[in-house]
Amino acid sequence: MNLKRLTTDALLTAFALIIFIIEAQIPPVVPIPGIKLGLSNIITLTSFYIIGKKDALIILVLRIVLGSVFSGNISSLIFSLCGGILCYIAMCIFHGITKEKIWVTSVLCAIAHNTGQIIAAVFVMKSTAVLWYFPYLLISAIITGAFTGIIVQNICKKGRGLK
Repeated sequence: MNLKRLTTDALLTAFALIIFIIEAQIPPVVPIPGIKLGLSNIITLTSFYIIGKKDALIILVLRIVLGSVFSGNISSLIFSLCGGILCYIAMCIFHGITKEKIWVTSVLCAIAHNTGQIIAAVFVMKSTAVLWYFPYLLISAIITGAFTGIIVQNICKKGRGLK
């Protein structure tokens, strides 16, 4: 990894982490626990499209691990990693299918993220009772995924030459 790439990844990880920590301080928009905008995903998705898959994965994993440490919520690490990795896999699968409709990829990734978190919850809690929560997460994934995806789509339109 060259110095320019390392520096770019470090800066983008820092941006994603700052956004994550600020967002954690914002009171919930809806009274359902765990639902948030996921604004730090803007950095991951933008990195995926402008810089590359490998860098996006590095930024994603570092943001999840450091975010759990800095927020003092290490117990959320397993949920975030499961959701984040499933989201990344969805990004890899759907980016070629949805082409220039980045917002569609973002919605599908948000759904994958929430699916990963529910799967983790079923295993951690050793109960399928958490599955009742899934429809609410799907609705939030569609809304928040579209929101962040539209932002990323506009960033990528303006920054195509940044690679």
